Amino acid sequence: MKKITFNLLALFALTSLVLSACGGAATEKPAATEEAPMATESPAATEAPMATEAPSTELEGELSIVAWAGYIERGETVPDYDWVTSFEAATGCMITVKTAATSDEMVALMNEGGFDLVTASGDASNRLISGGRVQPIDISRIPSYSKIDERLQNAPWHTVDGVHYGVPYSSGANILMYNTDVFGDTPPTSWSVVFEETTLPDGESNKGRVQAYDGPIYIADAALYLMSTKPELGITDPYALTRDQFNAALDLLRQQRALINRYWHDAFIQMDDFTNEGVAASSSWPFQANYMKFVESKPIDKVFPVEGSTGWADSTMLHVDSDSVNCAYAWMEHSLDPKVQGDLAAWFSNIPVRLDACEGNALLGPDGCKNNGADSFGDIKWWRTPTSTCTDGSKECVPYHEWVTNYVAVIGGR
Repeated sequence: MKKITFNLLALFALTSLVLSACGGAATEKPAATEEAPMATESPAATEAPMATEAPSTELEGELSIVAWAGYIERGETVPDYDWVTSFEAATGCMITVKTAATSDEMVALMNEGGFDLVTASGDASNRLISGGRVQPIDISRIPSYSKIDERLQNAPWHTVDGVHYGVPYSSGANILMYNTDVFGDTPPTSWSVVFEETTLPDGESNKGRVQAYDGPIYIADAALYLMSTKPELGITDPYALTRDQFNAALDLLRQQRALINRYWHDAFIQMDDFTNEGVAASSSWPFQANYMKFVESKPIDKVFPVEGSTGWADSTMLHVDSDSVNCAYAWMEHSLDPKVQGDLAAWFSNIPVRLDACEGNALLGPDGCKNNGADSFGDIKWWRTPTSTCTDGSKECVPYHEWVTNYVAVIGGR
């Protein structure tokens, strides 16, 4: 979903060879219990230590993944986008995918158990680590780890005290998507178009024509806007808010609620709203904007507003009770293949986690990474789970559980 060089418009005229998946469908694994196993007493000092066998390297034949929509493609949507079939054929690890719409849903599913991997964003990954739901990653088992963008290799949303709990998979900015028929020759440049009541270039109010993301982490978007418009609040980190800063963000969101058409979390429903419900502008992902513009030929475009953007940097994380550890490591290595990374970036409009994937990919095109916001990487405020610890080390910031309850209240009109 890039420029015309992205070549997605021509994609549907091509005849694509769909590779056949090997083996039968994966059987559903029983859900893990939420309780941790009970500790056992240490053997008496006089007892000889029991012999232990080296961990098996045999591939288990199945792999279950909790993922964002569009992250694990096998060519069923568009034949050219398929990075699952070849993996299954090479390894015999048959993949099943559970799609999650929000980070909170991902955390809930991993808490329930019964899954091997999750593609967790930064507002979920630290919760999974602190909750003991994911296990450390042995990066020596992932030869391509050294090829990852150095800015992501030790990122704090998947690395704690030098221990890796995830493998970077995808990253991207939350952009401002808008209808070009509405804005004409004066595209929006600021998030004000979704936060403040205003008359749009078509002469009509924005009331009932804008959307906001349906997730507590969206409070950070309000805080980011206030960093520019109300510097007297002293916000320096949109994920570390004191009580006064947090309340100011909530007030802005309550003001915004009167303008909202829908709080969105489903990418395809949001695209339908832009097409059929008169939505003119919204926070969104590059995926929706590029898909509508280049695949569906809709009057849609996107901008990176002057106030900057929040964004998501997602990591593949391994459940602490996974029964398919070897298949999981095989997949994590496969996920870093430059062709996989380039194809994923072409499909989802994200920034590859290894930058050499930006070159020589027919689906992505020569300008694909730039189109997806690679040049804005340093300006993105990456999602992470808010805690009571502020940037200066004090304990005066509002923790995430309060973000959840208060955002639900805002959406409910309270």
